[in-house]
Amino acid sequence: MNKELVPFDIVEYLDSEEAIAEYLSQVLEDGDNEEFLRAIGHIAKAKGMAQIAEETGMGRESLYKAFRPNAKPRFDTVMKVLHALKIQINASPQA
Repeated sequence: MNKELVPFDIVEYLDSEEAIAEYLSQVLEDGDNEEFLRAIGHIAKAKGMAQIAEETGMGRESLYKAFRPNAKPRFDTVMKVLHALKIQINASPQA
């Protein structure tokens, strides 16, 4: 009885604003910078990298490179993508 494992792709599950918000909230709560950047890339893929590229004025390939593992995208790149994704990050004091 051989069973084949199917690779997990989070992008398939980011199909609503609520799912995206919950995913990003969990990543932010964990506090891992690398995972946060990867999450933004996953969300951009779910929304359509070509659309995000158009809205940010950046090239699609540049966006893929900026959010690949171990990449260090500039802060302004991250903010442009978050704006294009219509994601707002809020700060609040810790309880």
